Amino acid sequence: KELKKYCESFNKIYSSSVWDITSANEIVSLNPSIIKIPSAMNLNFPLLSHICKIYNGEIHLSLGMTFNKEIAKKIDFFENKNKLNNLVIYYCRSSYPAYEDKLNLNQISKLKSLFGNKIKSIGFSGHHPGISIDIAAYTLGAEYFERHFTLNRTFKGTDHAASLEPDGLRRLVRNL
Repeated sequence: KELKKYCESFNKIYSSSVWDITSANEIVSLNPSIIKIPSAMNLNFPLLSHICKIYNGEIHLSLGMTFNKEIAKKIDFFENKNKLNNLVIYYCRSSYPAYEDKLNLNQISKLKSLFGNKIKSIGFSGHHPGISIDIAAYTLGAEYFERHFTLNRTFKGTDHAASLEPDGLRRLVRNL
């Protein structure tokens, strides 16, 4: 609640990833405009079903760690739940950090071609160094962007090295 209030004091949207039904219930109780489903939970259909039942806002779904047939299955699932108008899917390469030559950004164009007219939008979730890849993702059709954020990229843990520091985030926002 405190973080949501803080975000709103700067006219920013609060959102959180949900990892289980308990966290989904807690986040939904805050009435955010967006709920994020991380890659690790994108095939958890009991969780996805629960969210569709109790939540009417935008659902942002990361597609990391999935195959094309699983992506189509997810789109069908959300279509059956009448949630496609609120669905944003994020192309994501689940490696930390993800290097340029392994990203296969053409997947963004493919997702846009296959599902762009059915869902709200396509996004890009990046775990790569720098910000130039995000601009390439934008030119290929990504409209939403998720980047990890840290105060210091040298902190311990795999996420920090693949995150943006404050100045990097400012430059990314400016460039986009």
